[in-house]
Amino acid sequence: MKNTFASLKRLARYIKPYKLTFIFVLLFTVLTVAFNAALPYVVGLPTTEISNNIANGESINFDYIFKCLIWITVVGIGYCVSQLLSGVLMTNVVQSAMQDLRRDIEEKINRLPVSYFDKNQQGNILSRVTNDVDAVSGALQQAFIGVVNAILGITMAAVMMFYIQPIMALISMIMIPASIWISKRVINASQKYFQQMQNSLGELNGYVQENMTGFSVLKVYGREQETFEGFKKVNHSLKHYGFKAAFISGLMMPLVQLTAYATYIGMAVLGSFYVISGMIVVGQLQAFIQYIWQISQPMGNITQLSSVLQSASAATKRVFEILDEPEEKENKVDVTLPETILGNVSFEHVDFAYDPKKPLIQDLNFEVKAGQTVAVVGPTGAGKTTLINLLMRFYDVTHGAIKIDGIDTKSMSRSDVRSLFGMVLQDAWLYEGTIADNIRFGKLDATDYEVVDAAKTANVDHFIRTMPDGYEMEINSEGDNVSLGQKQLLTIARAVVSDPKILILDEATSSVDTRLEALIQKAMDRVMKGRTSFVIAHRLSTIRDADLILVMDQGQIIEKGTHESLLAQGGFYEKLYNSQFAEEVIEA
Repeated sequence: MKNTFASLKRLARYIKPYKLTFIFVLLFTVLTVAFNAALPYVVGLPTTEISNNIANGESINFDYIFKCLIWITVVGIGYCVSQLLSGVLMTNVVQSAMQDLRRDIEEKINRLPVSYFDKNQQGNILSRVTNDVDAVSGALQQAFIGVVNAILGITMAAVMMFYIQPIMALISMIMIPASIWISKRVINASQKYFQQMQNSLGELNGYVQENMTGFSVLKVYGREQETFEGFKKVNHSLKHYGFKAAFISGLMMPLVQLTAYATYIGMAVLGSFYVISGMIVVGQLQAFIQYIWQISQPMGNITQLSSVLQSASAATKRVFEILDEPEEKENKVDVTLPETILGNVSFEHVDFAYDPKKPLIQDLNFEVKAGQTVAVVGPTGAGKTTLINLLMRFYDVTHGAIKIDGIDTKSMSRSDVRSLFGMVLQDAWLYEGTIADNIRFGKLDATDYEVVDAAKTANVDHFIRTMPDGYEMEINSEGDNVSLGQKQLLTIARAVVSDPKILILDEATSSVDTRLEALIQKAMDRVMKGRTSFVIAHRLSTIRDADLILVMDQGQIIEKGTHESLLAQGGFYEKLYNSQFAEEVIEA
């Protein structure tokens, strides 16, 4: 219970901006409870009057009864109106607060380091942003008014019971601590299972998204059964913890109701004795019994809401785990970029490791002049992509410095560093929108002329004009209504329109055929002209004209030079090139 309320307490600051509306929520909630508390007493008045009239042999006082009915109607309408208004206003407060929470999460995600996304499943992150926030929203919507109603309702009902008959009220109050004790024991027993259930839900979302993304690969290799077995395992875990959480929390309601029934029976017997002895009247006994239900019903509601609160508590914890994640470190003072960037790049004694116990790059040194094309080659795991990640400040170097035009990139803001780069990746990414919008993504204020000019430079203008609607053709959400090669050309056009000082090409031609490779290579040659370019090469035949080739292995530059000089050395590069050339000859 303590953890539940501690987690939900953190949400209070999201309610604070809507304090005025929230005060009205509380006001109408209090009115709702007041009308509800008054209703049994008012309903008991005509009952008492009729019983007294009959007992005294008098005619029924219809004038008094009619007035009572009017008051009953007024109280009933007041109850309905105040309940409606409190619900509507609370909905507005909750939805506004959740909008702010989602905004904070989105802003936080943009400030998180790349390492966070490398370590966590995308589906799990998505689950926190969607499912968990929805769980929090539902809890606030349902639970808050429910809990406030319950507390105020129990208080007012108890006051009315003491007003009617203090001794009976005192005996009846035993059910409140009994219900609280039962609730506390059940919540403590079920809380851990709610947390595990929410974690399992995140794992399930991550698993499904991961496998849906690679569905075609699974089909090709006939891994459906293995995938299904993995899904069954995660699904069973969710079912296991979900059942335990629901079963244990479900015990609360019957046990609390049991105390209410026991109190009801006891007070019915004792109240009948008091009516006979003349200590209370029939209408008061009727009202007293109703007040017992007004106490037991909120207690039951709280028990029902406990599962919602516990799920919300677990969800809140997961949401705030993202908000509490360490952000990318920012400089106290950023070095301002000079007006003119030439594009000189140097690595000076650079050390880096993803895991401090496993050094990857050690004492890396090289220099690239403005306008040069640098190719980076080497086996898988050599550190090629890591080098690019360091260059873009997706990760910061452990020791040493990476300098652009003599300025240490760590002294610049990350946004300034990344503004100097354009990227074309092996896995081309397009978003749902028009072709023009996807090209303009590299420069949002680009004119139509700039978009078309970039497309021409990237050798993709002709293809675009052959498509339905041309530049206004919609790319679908999956991006599969254009070919892989066309995607690559569009991402090259995107890079062109941004007019970067430094260009990064990460194995951009490794997944296309030879004919398309030549077309993409021609486009890249145009883009690279006059720009400092880093090319991570898969096919060594594409980098023969590079100004500098860096051969990496295990985080070290083991060879460097031009294509001809490296072949003449007869070292690692020469063996790698000849083996690849032999493969190409065999394929031909």
